[in-house]
Amino acid sequence: MLQIQQGQARRNCQGRGRRTALKAGLLGVLGLSLPDFLRLQAEGSVQARKDTAVILLWLDGGPSQLETYDPKPDAPAEYRGPFGVINTNVPGIRLSEMLPRHARHADQMVFVRSLHHATGDHFAGAHWMLTGRFGATTANKTPRHPSVGSYTARVRGPNQPGLPAYVGLPAAESVYLFPGYQGAAYLGSAYDPFDVDRQQKYLPADWPGVISRPKFLDQLQAGHLAGRRDLLHSFDTLQRHIDRSGVAESMDRYQHQALAMILSGKARDAFDLDKEPAKVADRYGKSPWGRYTLLARRLVEAGVTFVTVDMPHWDHHSRIESSLRRCLPPLDQAVGALVEDLQQRGLMQRVLLVVMGEFGRTPRLNKGQPGIPVPGRDHWGSSISALLAGGGLRGGQVIGETNSRGEHPVKRPLTPADLLATVYHVLGIDPRRTFQDHTGRPHPILDDGQPIAEAI
Repeated sequence: MLQIQQGQARRNCQGRGRRTALKAGLLGVLGLSLPDFLRLQAEGSVQARKDTAVILLWLDGGPSQLETYDPKPDAPAEYRGPFGVINTNVPGIRLSEMLPRHARHADQMVFVRSLHHATGDHFAGAHWMLTGRFGATTANKTPRHPSVGSYTARVRGPNQPGLPAYVGLPAAESVYLFPGYQGAAYLGSAYDPFDVDRQQKYLPADWPGVISRPKFLDQLQAGHLAGRRDLLHSFDTLQRHIDRSGVAESMDRYQHQALAMILSGKARDAFDLDKEPAKVADRYGKSPWGRYTLLARRLVEAGVTFVTVDMPHWDHHSRIESSLRRCLPPLDQAVGALVEDLQQRGLMQRVLLVVMGEFGRTPRLNKGQPGIPVPGRDHWGSSISALLAGGGLRGGQVIGETNSRGEHPVKRPLTPADLLATVYHVLGIDPRRTFQDHTGRPHPILDDGQPIAEAI
């Protein structure tokens, strides 16, 4: 909230005067973490902080736990599904045979097998997994709370000036909502993800081929940032009517400096996949999932703090075998290449990879959908698997266990809040910190949940 005070400038308990508070308040309204950073830097107030980052591979639609990270090879055929298992480089950890590149790097990974939230509603599940809270449902899809990415943008900002804090590739979404539960809710749209390709958005089932150069680069100067410049101008005009003390003129300097930095080569280079060596790019594969995962690595390496890679089409009510034969290989290649890349670049301590969707799938195969009588799996919130890797976590382990048919946790049951508390721990964000909603009511980042101790 922007507050205007009368009288002489006074120092507050942080040693900052009225003008500083006024500038910070207006910049907060604008969501300009970079100008705020520049202002604080000029005042000598910037302190060392964590430079960790997160890449979230969002498997929209809900991936099957049995065909990915929690296979049940000894269960009856109608439960274990169409695929066998594969040993990994960690004795005792087995994965779906469709994930050989995961298996090569399992010593760097944490497989969480006991997540649950007990809803099969796409919208409720996505909201719960991305915010740590129950909120939206099919009956009322409105986002109730900010996403983990938006809180990261609000609290941490970018790791390097001149780059966005939070990026969606090609555009962050959940259950066909943009940004949906990947968005900022009451934090304000300034903390929504910066989408690279708002025209492409949700990738079609028939992938268009190689993604090499985001359209964002060609629209950078004329589109999004032009709108931001107009917004700044409007607020500057308003501020000049409110405050004749010279604060607005001082703010202009930081805002123009920020705009110049974003338009400079750093951001353009980070977003430009054409600058990536072909040998490295080829490891990720030519699918959009692979290319966008590679771009995510480039972004966090350059200084973006949170990147969501949208990987849709996991709602397999029918034809689960043929569908997963199409979806799992590009996911496997992207994850394997990313983990290998992070290791080679010395980024495993700094960058956390999270792979998850809104829920799991029914342990017992169905008989297909009306008109498509080919087995699949339906919605299941009672047993969900997720992958964590990097971020300084202790890899090479499985956390939690489901029963012999993958129906529900029987060991170390965990919630979405526990998973997100672990993410916040890596980012150095206190989940007890509060922010006000539209009514002025304060909410902590998480109501409950604890970082997963075994992984830390």
